[in-house]
Amino acid sequence: MTDLMNTEIKQDKRNYPYNPFVEDYILNTSAADIPDDVFHQAKRCLLDLIGVLAAGTTTELGRVINTHAARHFAPFIDDRNKGATLLGDGRPSSPVGVALAGGMTIDSIDAHDGMRLVKGHAGCGLLPALIGLLMDRADNFNDDDLLTNLVLGYEIAIRAGITLHQSVPDYHTSGAWVALGTAALTSRIRGHYPELLREAMGIAEYHGPRSQMMRTIDFPSMVKDGSGWGAMAGVSAGLLAEDGFTGAPAITVTAENEAPVWQDLGQVWHIIDQYIKPWPVCRWAQPAATAAIDVMAEHNLLADDIAHIRITSFHQAVRLATRIPHDTEGAQYSLPWPVAAAVIRGTIGTAEVSPPFNDPDISALALSMTLDEDDRYNDAFPAERIARVTLTTKDGAQYTSDDTTATWDPHDAPSDDEMIEKFHRLADPVLGAEKSARIKELIFNLDPRNPSATGARDLVAMLSTNFTV
Repeated sequence: MTDLMNTEIKQDKRNYPYNPFVEDYILNTSAADIPDDVFHQAKRCLLDLIGVLAAGTTTELGRVINTHAARHFAPFIDDRNKGATLLGDGRPSSPVGVALAGGMTIDSIDAHDGMRLVKGHAGCGLLPALIGLLMDRADNFNDDDLLTNLVLGYEIAIRAGITLHQSVPDYHTSGAWVALGTAALTSRIRGHYPELLREAMGIAEYHGPRSQMMRTIDFPSMVKDGSGWGAMAGVSAGLLAEDGFTGAPAITVTAENEAPVWQDLGQVWHIIDQYIKPWPVCRWAQPAATAAIDVMAEHNLLADDIAHIRITSFHQAVRLATRIPHDTEGAQYSLPWPVAAAVIRGTIGTAEVSPPFNDPDISALALSMTLDEDDRYNDAFPAERIARVTLTTKDGAQYTSDDTTATWDPHDAPSDDEMIEKFHRLADPVLGAEKSARIKELIFNLDPRNPSATGARDLVAMLSTNFTV
C-alpha cells in the first residue's frame, strides 16, 4: 500500500483530480493488512446481516423487491459473467439485481448494524452487492475474497458518508454513500485498473441516491434508507465504467479539504465502530425503549400499572411520530409504537413490528404518549442519541429514567454469544435451527488468511436458496 505521507491529490490526463492513496487502498489491500480483531468484527457483522436478511424475506417489501429484480434484472451469461441468484429467494438475477433486492430486503427489517457519525448503515447494501459480484465469478472465490472485501467496503463507504455529511446540507439516506463503497468493491473484484476505478467512483457518487431521509421518517414507506438503491447504483457504476462510460471525479474522495477523512485508511477501522441493534426499529427510538424497560425493571412495574408515557429525546427521534402504524415500515419508523410495545410486552421483536397492529393496550399507550425534545439532546446528536422517559402509573406515581443511550453501542458492544442469540432469534423462524446453526458455524470458521479456505462458497450457496421453502 502507498505510504501514508503520500496522500496529495493529483491530476489525471483529463485534468480531473484523483487520490492515488485511496485508489491503492481499494485495489491492493490484502488480508495481511487487516488485523485479526477487524476480521472478527467482520464475521459478527456478517452474521448479524444474514439474520436480518432472513427476517426480511418474510416482509411484503422483501417479496415485492425480489419479484421485481427477478423480472427486470435478468442475468447475462458469457465467459466472464456467470450470473447470480437473489439472496434468500433462489431466483436468477444479475449482480445489480442482487444488490438492489438484497439491500432492500435487509433494510425491510430495521435491525442491521449502523454507525453514529454517518447517521446510517453501510453493511445493509454492501453485503448483497459483494455476494452478487462473487456469485458472478461462479466458484472462483475464497474466504479472503468475502471477508477482506467486506472490511474494505465498510471502510470506503463510511468515509464517503462522513465526507458527504460534512460537505452537503441535506440529510440524505445511506444509499448515497453506500454507492461509493459498492463501486469500490465492483472495481476491485472485477480487476479494474486505477483509471476505471476513478470513473466508477465518480459515476457512483453522481448517481447515488441522495434521497431525503426525513421525508421517509415523516411518511414511512418502502423506500426506507435508500440502501438497496445505493448498492445497485454502485455495482452499476463499476459495470458502466467497464463498458466505457465516464463519470470521474468523485469529489467526495478528491476534495482537498476532505483529505483528512481518508488519510487514516489502514490505520483506523470504522467497521469496529458499528453499533448493533437489539431490536428491529429505528436506532433513534431505541434509547427511549431502553429507558422504559430499565424503569420498569428498577421499580418492579408491571404493564398493567402504566397509565401514561412521556418521552423526551432529540428532534429527529421526536419526528418518528407515527402512533398506530399501518404497515411494518410505519412501525419501524415510529417512536410511540415500539416504546409502548416494550412496556407492554417487555421487548420489541419482529412480531411487534409486523401487522396486524391491533393490540389495544399498546395502541392506548401509543395514542396517549407525550413526545418532547431537549436542546441538550439535540446538541449531542448524532454522536449521541439520548432519551429520558417518565412513566406515570394508574395510581398517579411517576418514575423517570436517567439520560439513556441505546444499548450495544461500540463502547458497550454485545458479546459474541449475544450476537449469536439475536441471529437465531431472527433466523430460526425462517431457516430452521439446523440451517441457522450451519450458517453460524461457516461464518465463524471463515479463514481469510488461508488461500485454500473455501467455506465462503458453502455460505454463499446457502444464501442463494429460497429461505422459506
